[in-house]
Order: sequence, then structure tokens, then C-alpha cells
Amino acid sequence: MADAAARPARDVDRWQEDWSALLDPARRTQPLDTLKALSITDAMWLSTGLSVRERYESNAAAHLGAGGRHADGDLLQRVQAHAELHVDDWRAFVQLEDARAYGKRQPGPADANRLDLRNAFVEYKGRAGDAVLKLRAGRQDFAFDLQRFVSLREGPNVRQSFDAAWFDFEWTRWRVLGFISQPVQYRDGADFDDRSNGRLRFHTLRVERRVFGDGELSAYYARYEAADAHYTTVDGDEWRNIVDLRFAAAVGGFDWDLEAMGQQGRVGGLDVRAWALGARSGYRMATMWSQPRLGVQLDLASGDRDPTDRRLEALNPLFPNGSYFTRGGYTGDVNLVHIKPSLTLTPATGLSVMLSGALQWRQTVHDAVYVQPDLPIAGTAGNGGRWTGAYGQLRVSWQATAGLNAAFEAVHFDAGRTVERAGGRDSDYLGIELQWLW
Repeated sequence: MADAAARPARDVDRWQEDWSALLDPARRTQPLDTLKALSITDAMWLSTGLSVRERYESNAAAHLGAGGRHADGDLLQRVQAHAELHVDDWRAFVQLEDARAYGKRQPGPADANRLDLRNAFVEYKGRAGDAVLKLRAGRQDFAFDLQRFVSLREGPNVRQSFDAAWFDFEWTRWRVLGFISQPVQYRDGADFDDRSNGRLRFHTLRVERRVFGDGELSAYYARYEAADAHYTTVDGDEWRNIVDLRFAAAVGGFDWDLEAMGQQGRVGGLDVRAWALGARSGYRMATMWSQPRLGVQLDLASGDRDPTDRRLEALNPLFPNGSYFTRGGYTGDVNLVHIKPSLTLTPATGLSVMLSGALQWRQTVHDAVYVQPDLPIAGTAGNGGRWTGAYGQLRVSWQATAGLNAAFEAVHFDAGRTVERAGGRDSDYLGIELQWLW
């Protein structure tokens, strides 16, 4: 019988899958397995795949009603197809994506993007003993850690890609990687109209060290540059030097993920000094029914404490994951104090149920209340108190088969008085999702 472990787990980041085990005909046990690993010559083989995601969303007050946002009830559809050609130590990966937002009144750049390139890169992978070197150039997706600040943007309908040159060196428990990049500018006007954004650059050098088994210590330096940036107190060209430190591990039922970021730079005529802290921790009772995990999440992000001085202290959240807080999009990681206890149950294999509640404040009342990703609610800066609101969240995830998963999420956000006085209101979000990966 073929070794089931030789089949890779499906990954939403499809280029990370390795189907080379299926070059052995004895391991092809499912329909169309030949197309997952099609041998062309002794040194050349081809792999193909398809991803389809359908999500229904209902949002009673998108962005808490900021800016006159209307209620939405819409179907978000995303279809991706990819092909991967291997030749000795080289490979070329191409992925097309078509993302549609049916029924959405005010679709944004993360909602819809008709047929275009999602990934298109060439990669070299070389080995020498325990050392592995990877070099990659072209359009590609990448993410760090819990994707607080650098993400695939898997939550929204349109993911975030970068036109980048990347290197990656791994040796025993160490890894060093770096890249220079321009994020992709998405357009929904015609097929294949996306372009590399020459007005935005993001470059990074990162070092990682494995600890406590699969735990990780990491640090990276990044440079962010944007032309004509807009903030509540200043407009102008922006550059930021960014330092990020992270420690994540799991030991004896306890798990934690701690991250700290500092930003220094300039926007227009203002100096930048901004920071963020993020922590997730929990304890899983593995011997009890459903293996309950009690968790707590804490997020802090700086805001601009004095709009009249020569300093900007508002954090730039970079390229955040749209579902890091909830799928509702109510919480932006700027000028934030966020506390979220949670209970997660695993009543059956592949089934996860999370129930959580969160409390939110502003870090300073002199800056605005922000919604996802970094949109200020007009009329909140300098007005009202620190209290922003509270929300409850229920999320159910089910891995039905190796390639089929489903999710349900419900969120109720109770807006604070500051948001209500600025024209915002309470909101309810409901999302139902099916995703098939082949």
C-alpha cells in the first residue's frame, strides 16, 4: 500500500507543497494523481493544481458604519489554478487567480480582482550537507509568523503578492532570509491589468533560530518606503526603518507567541516613532474531552499622542492579515489596546470550535479609532474617551477531507460611545465558507 504520509498536506500557499513522492506510480492512489506529478523526462516533471473558495458574508455595518458604509450581503468567490515545472534543481511556478464579489455594494481592492497573475516565479534550490540554499525571483506570496504585519492576506478575497527577489539559507537550526520587493497594485478594470507598485517598496533581512523543538526565536530588519502617504495629521512621502523580535514555542501543554516591533523614520516633515506589541498564549488540556485550550491574546499599538508636535507616533501595520482579529474587519492594528480571552474545543478530528470575547481601547484619545486595516473613523481623533467597544466571536472550522474544508464565523461588535458619536454603530458579521484544494 502506498505510504499515506508521502502525500503532502494541502496548503493555501500552494507553491509550498511537494508532490515529488507521486513520481513513484505505486503511490498514486487517487484519481488524477498523475497530474499532481507528471514525469516528462528523468530530470523534468510537472505538477498542477486547483483551488476554489466560496464565501457568503453578511456585514450589518461594514467598518462599523464609518464613512456611511452600508450593510453588505454578498458572495465572495476565488478561483486559482497553478502549474509547477521542475528541472533538476530549478522550478518555475505560475498561478492564475480570479476573484469576484457578487452583490457587494462597495467592493475594495481586497474584494475583487478579475483574472490575473497571483504568482509567477523561478526558484533554484541547492543542497550541501545540512545546508539548503533557495533563490527565488518573480511575483510571489510570503508571510511571517502569525501574519500580524506581513501576511498572505488569506482572509480577504484578494491576496497580497509581491514582485520580489528572495534568498533563503537554512543550516541545522538556523535560517537567514532576505528579499527586496515591490508590492503588487491590484486593479479590477480588466484581465491581467495588475502592476508592480513602483511607489511602494518593502525590503527585509531576517534571522531565525529553532528552540524548544519546533519553537522559534527570530528577528528582522525591514525598510518600508511609500510615495504620498496619508495620515490623520500629515501627508507626504514615507520611509520607516522597522525592527521586529519574536519568540514562539509550545512546552508541556503551554504555548505562546510574543512579538514586538519598533518603527523609526519620516512622513512628510514629521519624524516617526511608533511601536507595537502582540502576545498570544494558552494552555491545552490534552487529556480532557475535546482537548480544551484556554487562551488569551493581547495587542498594543501606538497612536499619535500629540497632533501638533513634529512627531508621528501612529503605527504602520504594513501588510496585515485581514482575519488576525476577526473576519468582520472591525479592528485595525493602530492606536490600539486589545484583550481577547478565548476557549477552543476540538470535539472531533478536523473539527475546531473557538468562542472568544474582546475588549478594546485606544492607546491615546488624541488619535482616531481605526478599523481594518488602518482606516481612521472620521471625527474620533481628539474626541471622546479611550473605550472603543467590545465584541464576541464564534468560529467553527472543519477539515472534512484532505482537500475540503469549511468554516463558519459570527461576530457581534458593540460600539463604544466615541464611535457612535462619530456616526458609527454596532454591527454583526456572519461568514460561511467552503474551500476545495486539489
